[in-house]
This record gives sequence, structure tokens and C-alpha cells, in this order.
Amino acid sequence: MISEPFTPKNSLIYRLDPRLKVILATIYSFVVALSSKIETLLGAIVFSLVLIALSRLDVREVFKRVAAVNGLILFLWLVLPFTIEGAPLFHLGPFNVTREGVLISLQITVKSNAILLAFIALIASMPLTVLGHALNRLFIPEKMVLLLLLTYRYLFVMEQEYQRLVRSAKIRGFRSGTNMHTYKTYAYLIGMLFVRASARAERVHQAMLCRGFQGKFYSLYNFSISRTDWICSAVMLSVIIGLALLELLK
Repeated sequence: MISEPFTPKNSLIYRLDPRLKVILATIYSFVVALSSKIETLLGAIVFSLVLIALSRLDVREVFKRVAAVNGLILFLWLVLPFTIEGAPLFHLGPFNVTREGVLISLQITVKSNAILLAFIALIASMPLTVLGHALNRLFIPEKMVLLLLLTYRYLFVMEQEYQRLVRSAKIRGFRSGTNMHTYKTYAYLIGMLFVRASARAERVHQAMLCRGFQGKFYSLYNFSISRTDWICSAVMLSVIIGLALLELLK
């Protein structure tokens, strides 16, 4: 089934106009990505945490996403401080940990977390169908929006098909291991998944044509910008401009 864990309808962020949230999230991500001062990045991470608080999201779900990203960033901490040339901070066996390597690792960590938290608060807090129609209203090509909506919808369908195939294999006594039989079984499973995906896609296409589909999804969501939207957007844009000025000031 479709899972949207970040859509609390009782939060201020959720009620903001989706088009404004997409625009603000994009501008904010560019400002943070292009910043390098620690002061600016710390301000950005604080602002992102404020957005998370205003969104009233499930902290456990947010932590899962943040933990997954930081698990990848951990590998950078294991490599960059030892490989980037610069002033050594200390020695770890035969390796030098450089100040420049630690600084770059810290910048990447703070940037990634700030952008991720902001996108969770602003973008993931709206249903994907609403996001798709908001992108369409912002003049993103209809084909790209349609591809986004269909991909998101049928990822869950294919996940159910995969789980059905796995259960079928286990019922027949399959137990995974590090042997040729396991590799062949998973290869057959993936091949059958592609076959079923192709057949399902053909049936879905025919069903959509029978229902008069002409390459466009129509939205029942009424996009309107209220005074609250303008006020919140002005505040958020002021913070973003402040971060940009903090980065530019010497």
C-alpha cells in the first residue's frame, strides 16, 4: 500500500500553498549547498530543525531518514580527513588527520542534514499527488509530472508483487544462502518480476485508455495563496536571504 508518513494535516507547514513550499525549498537548498562558512551552515541546520518542529512530524520517522543518509556520510568521515592535504590536527597510526579534511567532512555533513530536514518538512509533508500537480502549476513539463506520479504509485505495486514471489518461494521450501541455487532462484525471481511488471503495465495502460485517459491527470486540489501563506513565505525568505548575506559577509 502507498505509504506517506510525513503528511500531518494539523501543522502550519502542511497548510501552506504547495507551490510556495516547492519554490522555497529549492531556493533554500541552493543557498545551503553553495555556503561554506560554519556560521552559515549552523544557522541553516537550526532553521531546518525549526521547520521540522513546525511540521509536527513523527520524530521516529524523521530519525530513520536522517540516520540512513548519515550512514553514507560516515564513509566520508573515514576517508576525507586522511586523504585531503593540509595542516595535520593529529596522527592516527601512520595516517595524518588534516584540518582541511575534517572541515570539508563537517561542511558536507551539515549541508546534507540541513537540506534533508528542510525537504522533509516542506516537500515530504504533502501528498505526492499534490506535489505533482504543484510542479505542473510551476510549469514543469506534464510528461515529467506524469512519470513521477505513475512511478510512485506503481513502485508499491511492484513491491507487493515481489513480496508475493518471495512468499511463494518460501512456501516451496526455499531458504536463502551463499550458494548457486540461491543465486539462480533470485535471478529467476527478478526475471519473473520484470515479466509481471510488463504485463501489469499493459493492463493498466488499456484500463486507463478505456476510462478516457488522454495524458493528463486532473487535480481536485484547489491551489490558492492566502495571507498566511504570504506571511510565512516572507519570513522564510527573509531567513534564507539572511543566511546568504551571512555567507557573503567577511
